[in-house]
Amino acid sequence: EVQLVQSGGGLVQAGGSLRLSCAASGFTSDDYAIGWFRQVPGKEREGVSCISSNADSTYNADSVKDRFTTSRDNDKNCLYLQMNSLKPEDTAVYYCATDYQDYRSTYLSTKEDEYDYWGQGTQVTVSS
Repeated sequence: EVQLVQSGGGLVQAGGSLRLSCAASGFTSDDYAIGWFRQVPGKEREGVSCISSNADSTYNADSVKDRFTTSRDNDKNCLYLQMNSLKPEDTAVYYCATDYQDYRSTYLSTKEDEYDYWGQGTQVTVSS
C-alpha cells in the first residue's frame, strides 16, 4: 500500500527554520516525483516545491524561492522540505504528495491534480 506519513512542523517565530519530513512506504519514492503543497483555510492548495525522480531537478515557487529546499534520503525512503527564513505568510497546512502515475519521470509540476497519493498534512505556524 502506497503511503506518505508526514512529521515535523509546529510553531516558529518569523525568521526561523523548520524541516518537514515525508516518509514513504509501499513504493520506492526515488522513482517518482514528489511535490510539497500548502493550504490556508478558504484558499486553494498551493504547490510550493517539487523534486523529480532521481532528484535530477527541483522547482520552488517564487513565493518560497531561496528559502525552501526539497531533498531526498533514499536510504530512508524519505523526503524533506527544509524551510528557512520563515514568514508569517508561510503559515499553512503543508502536504507532501507523489505523482505515482509517472514512473521515473523528470517532469515537474505543482498542479495538485497531477499527484495521486497524499500525506496527512502538518500544520506550520509562523508568528510575527
